[in-house]
Amino acid sequence: MIKEKCYLSKFQDLGINQDLMNAISKMGFEEATPIQAQTIPLALEGNDVIGQAQTGTGKTAAFGIPLIQKIDVSQDKIQGIVIAPTRELAIQVSEELYKVGSSKRVRVLPIYGGQDISRQIRSLKTKPPHIIVGTPGRLIDHINRKTMKLSNIQTVVLDEADEMLNMGFIEDIEAILSEVPGDHQTLLFSATMPGPIQKIAERFMKNPQIVKVKSKEVTVPNIQQFFVEVHEKQKFDVLTRLLDIQSPELAIIFGRTKRRVDELSEALNTRGYAAEGIHGDMTQAKRMSVLRQFKEGSIDILVATDVAARGLDISGVTHVYNFDIPQDPESYVHRIGRTGRAGKNGLAMLFVSSREMGQLRNIENTTKRKIDKMKPPTLDEALEGQQKMVIEKLTSAIEAPNLSFYKRTAEELLESHDSVSIIAAALKLMTKEPDETPIKLTSEPPVVVRDRKPKSKGGYGSRDGQRGRDGGRNREGGNRDRDRRSSYKGNRSSSSSSSSSQASNNKRPRRVGTKQQ
Repeated sequence: MIKEKCYLSKFQDLGINQDLMNAISKMGFEEATPIQAQTIPLALEGNDVIGQAQTGTGKTAAFGIPLIQKIDVSQDKIQGIVIAPTRELAIQVSEELYKVGSSKRVRVLPIYGGQDISRQIRSLKTKPPHIIVGTPGRLIDHINRKTMKLSNIQTVVLDEADEMLNMGFIEDIEAILSEVPGDHQTLLFSATMPGPIQKIAERFMKNPQIVKVKSKEVTVPNIQQFFVEVHEKQKFDVLTRLLDIQSPELAIIFGRTKRRVDELSEALNTRGYAAEGIHGDMTQAKRMSVLRQFKEGSIDILVATDVAARGLDISGVTHVYNFDIPQDPESYVHRIGRTGRAGKNGLAMLFVSSREMGQLRNIENTTKRKIDKMKPPTLDEALEGQQKMVIEKLTSAIEAPNLSFYKRTAEELLESHDSVSIIAAALKLMTKEPDETPIKLTSEPPVVVRDRKPKSKGGYGSRDGQRGRDGGRNREGGNRDRDRRSSYKGNRSSSSSSSSSQASNNKRPRRVGTKQQ
């Protein structure tokens, strides 16, 4: 059943108990988003729910509030489990659930690959958490080791289900769900509803209520969207000129492959920008370090692949640059949703080649919004943009107090130089003149509009890197869960140049009950 009725917008009208209302108030939330307002009452009634909504619509609270309200804190047992596709999302969801459940003293434990498993085992044994938030690979490992008991699970949440399908976790999810008691409640959230996800719903859910946030509610109106038609070889120069003109406080630049992210972040640093990259091949410690620097503002540009950035909710992002056009419209919506949050304005730029104009139209049709065209900025315009920023700083300094200490020196300068020359010299010293240091990036093939029907087993192919170009070595998500190397069959086909011996070495995902290698 699809829920289409009008929904309430105040949290206090949704049937939430006082403990949770206190936590929600402390977090500064007053009005519920559409997905929250429609999902929470249904979940609190005990219904299985399918929520179809994009990242940035408030899904975590939509499933987190009813999940936590059902927890009996007097029972030292795992009562809820959230399955998430990536480490970053698992950590972020656990932090959000901890805040929501703080007044009730609900214990939440994130479990993911790349973290010491013995430490996780100790945490599970010492005082079992009420809620587990984990990635599929590490959850399977704990089930196989019998270090995690799911016999008391009352609620299962599948977050970003379509992304878990794309990353090859569909069989792992089925294996985990088969270990959970049959009378549990299931809350499934997905941006899209491909066939394999629908089959999971049919198999593991009981008469699910469907809540769907429409495209017009997903594409945030306070995000300005522009595209620049530019040749591959000119993209980097256009990017740096835009950075000089727009002077973003915090910006995310999206590249299609891990190689692209590495080359872009290095090239930006070469030209004097504070940038770091993040993708699936980086160690967990390095990724967390980069994200911490970005949140603290010590770097102001984050270069990322789609999978590495999935689930990140960093406040204060003012600009999103799509250096490479995404493989599908849904990814575009996910990308630009990183800005324009909490009622703030945001700006999204999209770089397209002449051969990618069809994909641009595809994005416009999906989001039901026309993206305005912007002329590529010139070098002079970039310099003018930098000058404007310096003028704003000087104006602010003039209006601020405590200039008396510098006035005597200023008067001495005016005795030997005219005022225009002094101001021009100050502008020159403070202006970051555009750097034209030669940069060479490996060319990426254009994205063309293609049929988005699922492959034989439901896989959609790689979103970050095109398998077949390099035999899969550049595919994002390769180390998404360091202790797992599973890949869904629909995404596992080798390139035409791969040998038959390579194909024979592809291993099926490890299933519950199989021997640990």
